[in-house]
Amino acid sequence: MSHFLFEPLTLRGVTFRNRVWVPPMCQYVVEAKDGAPTDWHTMHWGSFARGGAGAVIVEATGVVPEGRISPEDLGLWNDEQVAAFAPRVAFAKSLGTRMGIQLAHAGRKASTYREWDPEGRDGSVPVGEGGWETVAPSAVPFQGLATPRAATAEDIEEIVEAFAASARRALQAGFEFVEIHAAHGYLLHEFLSPLSNQRTDEYGGSEENRARLLLRVVDAVREAVGEDVPVLVRLSATDWAEGGVDQGSTNRLAATLSEHGVDLIDVSTGGNVVARIPVGPGYQVRFAAGVKSAVDVPVGAVGMIDSSFQAEQILATGQADVVLCGREYLRDPSLALHFAHELRVSVDYVPRPYHRAFR
Repeated sequence: MSHFLFEPLTLRGVTFRNRVWVPPMCQYVVEAKDGAPTDWHTMHWGSFARGGAGAVIVEATGVVPEGRISPEDLGLWNDEQVAAFAPRVAFAKSLGTRMGIQLAHAGRKASTYREWDPEGRDGSVPVGEGGWETVAPSAVPFQGLATPRAATAEDIEEIVEAFAASARRALQAGFEFVEIHAAHGYLLHEFLSPLSNQRTDEYGGSEENRARLLLRVVDAVREAVGEDVPVLVRLSATDWAEGGVDQGSTNRLAATLSEHGVDLIDVSTGGNVVARIPVGPGYQVRFAAGVKSAVDVPVGAVGMIDSSFQAEQILATGQADVVLCGREYLRDPSLALHFAHELRVSVDYVPRPYHRAFR
């Protein structure tokens, strides 16, 4: 019996051993606030690699200091960060996984207290306390956060180049693919959505104009990494709010992204405005299926995919090509091996000291 979860997947020059991937998940542990990964990240990525993950995508990583969600986030804007990433990436790769990184700019949702602030603070970090002024397509704040300034033409040029520069550094650090973060209400998503983009220049108004920045970033990143490196894009397929991004606009954008050489669309939802979201098992999979019906490139599904049978069904019925299991991987870093054991699939990458657990 064929098991879709454990069929290899090849994107350009990279073959993944299975389709049970680790999505980017912010850790907020860079206490030095210099953007460099720590021993926590070595353990974090290594545990998933040892546990059989087909790919590990490193958390949202700021392409500029002002692009971080919180001061404790990762960054990839200087050579010191490259040097800190390199041995940790090499270690995870030595355990058989493919290592990718999500390049990001948080836009109007930057400069915030981390999700689990030890002092219970939330909202924007004041400029006088280590925060910074945020930038967005328009001077429209996210609920509860500071008002950003509208990006200038010069800002936009610098942002495009910053994504490209970070992509080049990612390859220097040993990453094998990159993902561009255009979801969850961060900068590129803010440009895509009419709910946050009120510009009247070539980056606002029409659907084509609102996608212009993302497409420029995609093209710049592709040029930076070359033709053999997979480039992924994460999208929020809906804002869950009237007048925002929806399945139709996302399908059209996904088709355009495929024309620009994007190798996989990683489909999530929400994050740009406060909205009522009907959360439940697999609640975002239908949006991935919608994108898959509109494009020929592979599609990833996320969102409370917690069991082997559920994950296998998603792929077997053609709703997606990859599943990314965030919270379940946090609960069980050996999730891929656990899924293989439950589905009675024999894989050749169980670590020798762990064989007795997966016979």
